[in-house]
Amino acid sequence: MSVRKLASIQKIKSLSAIPNSDNLELAQVLGWQTVVHKGEFKEGELIIYFEVDSFIPVRPELEFLRKSCLKKTDFGEGFRIKTIRLRGIVSQGLVMPLSILNDKDYESDVKEGDEVTELLGVKQYQPPMPACLKGLVKGSFPNFAPRSDETRAQLLQDVLTRHKGIKCYVTEKIDGTSSSYFIKDGEFGVCSRNLEMLDNDNAYWKIAKELEIEKKLRSLNKNIMLQGEIFGTGIQENPLKLDKKKVLFFNAFDIDSYKYYDYLEFFALMQQLGLETVPIITANYTLIDDINELVKFATAKSMINPKVWREGIVIRPIKEVMDMQLAQGFGNGRLSFKVINPEYLIDVEQ
Repeated sequence: MSVRKLASIQKIKSLSAIPNSDNLELAQVLGWQTVVHKGEFKEGELIIYFEVDSFIPVRPELEFLRKSCLKKTDFGEGFRIKTIRLRGIVSQGLVMPLSILNDKDYESDVKEGDEVTELLGVKQYQPPMPACLKGLVKGSFPNFAPRSDETRAQLLQDVLTRHKGIKCYVTEKIDGTSSSYFIKDGEFGVCSRNLEMLDNDNAYWKIAKELEIEKKLRSLNKNIMLQGEIFGTGIQENPLKLDKKKVLFFNAFDIDSYKYYDYLEFFALMQQLGLETVPIITANYTLIDDINELVKFATAKSMINPKVWREGIVIRPIKEVMDMQLAQGFGNGRLSFKVINPEYLIDVEQ
């Protein structure tokens, strides 16, 4: 599972003018573009960058966010950083000066990439869990398989450049709730993103029963986990406007060999089991390392409901690839990442 650096020390790579704006300019940080006040920062300057979905405790320096970003959560009152549009420009994340660290000695010692999430009390914002997903917990997510989580492309410039040109497949990313179903040593299990769930009529178990997932997995006579996304009515405000709950699968994991199925193996398995996969946008994609072009590619309407924006895309190689950089702070080393559609974020976060 990837660990997000919600607040970190980063460098402003470039600054550019915003048309028809005398007071704002566009800062490039990592692979993100963020609107800042003109003249407040310089190219090459070290700053604190807060990622989208950061939840920052209330503090005087951030009072300008009160009208648009104030939220009350289990963490208390604070500011949620989200994707917005200013002067027609998409802005993702928040740039602040090092001075908000309130420690002159520490400011002089920081270096690019340092994480300050805990130091500043930043948490990841999570919307309230729908009642249909709540249930009695059996335990933590099993340690014999990875949890499903994808790193955003904007954080992976070096990785993208290193693997530029490899053949990939691209699927639609769906905004729902992750679910996993497994058979391990004869035991069937059902999991949310982070927990194994007991059978008490929650959505995870209802879908397992409706699709006879236990029976289908047992027919394989092996230790295996399937991972998918549940979406539709009652889930994440149902952005795809579905009239029911549904699950579409995106991973199969061989527990004994601790390995994901390759593209062809995975889709053959889904056909064998009679289970649906997430929509395939293309199975003949050559990876590029231009993040702006990847975002443009992700910006399109859903294949599930063409009347609404898709959340984004997930890109994986046709043959599974491991990368050590991805094993150091970005997950389990699997080359697999997401590109979120900014238009979708702006639409759902209004």
